[in-house]
Amino acid sequence: MDGTYSQNDLSHVVAADKAHVWHHLTQHKQFETKDPNIIVEGKGMRVWNQSGKEHLDAVSGGVWTVNVGYGRESIVKAVADQLIKLPYFAGSAGSIPGALYAEKLISKMPGQTRVYYCNSGSEANEKAFKMVRQIAHKRYGGKKHKVLYRDRDYHGTTIACLSAGGQDERGAQYGPYTPGFVRVPHCLEYRAGDQGAPVENYGEWAANQIEEVILREGPDTVGALCLEPVTAGGGVITPPEGYWQRVQEICKKYDILLHIDEVVCGVGRTGKWFGYQQYGIEPDMVTMAKGVASGYAAIACLTTSEKVFDLFKDDSDDPLNYFRDISTFGGCTAGPAAAMENMRIIEDENLLQNCTDMGDYMLDQLSVLQDKHKVIGDVRGKGLFLGAELVTDHDTRAPMDEKKVQAVVGDCMAQGVIIGATNRSLPGFNNTLCFSPALIATKDDIDEIITAVDGALGRVFG
Repeated sequence: MDGTYSQNDLSHVVAADKAHVWHHLTQHKQFETKDPNIIVEGKGMRVWNQSGKEHLDAVSGGVWTVNVGYGRESIVKAVADQLIKLPYFAGSAGSIPGALYAEKLISKMPGQTRVYYCNSGSEANEKAFKMVRQIAHKRYGGKKHKVLYRDRDYHGTTIACLSAGGQDERGAQYGPYTPGFVRVPHCLEYRAGDQGAPVENYGEWAANQIEEVILREGPDTVGALCLEPVTAGGGVITPPEGYWQRVQEICKKYDILLHIDEVVCGVGRTGKWFGYQQYGIEPDMVTMAKGVASGYAAIACLTTSEKVFDLFKDDSDDPLNYFRDISTFGGCTAGPAAAMENMRIIEDENLLQNCTDMGDYMLDQLSVLQDKHKVIGDVRGKGLFLGAELVTDHDTRAPMDEKKVQAVVGDCMAQGVIIGATNRSLPGFNNTLCFSPALIATKDDIDEIITAVDGALGRVFG
């Protein structure tokens, strides 16, 4: 730490936090007897808390965000320089960083042509849902308005996004939900037996379950299918072979827009610019947020194909015939300025390749742990986006008790390594350890993470 705060300063900060801050995803009763954890400083892969304790961050800011690591002065300078020139103007006008980043972003996304700026992943997904609804009214008399979403997938925290969320504990007690959102089954190959699915051609079978829902609902009522390319908080689930190709066929067959939620996977997390590019998908809409600027500024984007864009300008005489939406902070210029420099860093430091290489290495090391610890039932992932599912029995695959999974996370934290786990998401299935170190991770960093998990599993399970 650089000593910016004295101990007295930090004591006041801790007291102010306890008295006034409402933390995300946290039961605050515990802070009546202990202090909250306050992260004071970060550099590279490391962060320090108010006690000066150093931690290796294996979850990129806790929620898959700080892709290029902490302390990137060039991003800070790009943001500062831009804020002096122009901090904000409403998105009904353009800005220099907004135009230049849109051009740069679209160059990485063949088939996508337009960028709509907003400030969070939830908001980006809301915009996509609104576009689907407006298209339904413009072209189909309002009938083709339903949005299909997948079990275990997560698309945000607003009421509409929770209505499209496949994590029942995330949405619990927040209903009634927005109508017109319909769930489809997941494609977790490790638990294919729970679905009564065949062993062979499971990917196609899982995709065909989506078609069955479409036929049940009526293809003329379904406007879009919203999916994560790799499921994140639902268990870090990579798609089985043949799945995405069949999903694409189904969407084209029934004239259904394919909306890919890249809020977690986007901008390098899987080893390509976007997770869907691992599977040859041609989406109509793509949403992104977390890694776009690596957390150095708030920014989210919805991109679309020109075909979708043209649907909102085909009759200029109609006063309702455009996307009548606004995102106030989508007009902030800090986001695209930070995003431009973030993308330059990824390119110049060859971080996509490093993500692939280190991801392969970490997956191999997790497999070694799986051989050693019988509580690891499955390891999976793509790039530096990995999970290890814990079970009580290899044969029955019964999920490990959530408290014991969290005990592993806590043990790693005590060792100075921050990992994650599925949390308050899936009733009975919050049993997957989650790893998403920054794209700058080295073998030494990976080894430190693996050593911590190895020790934690040994202590928690004996």
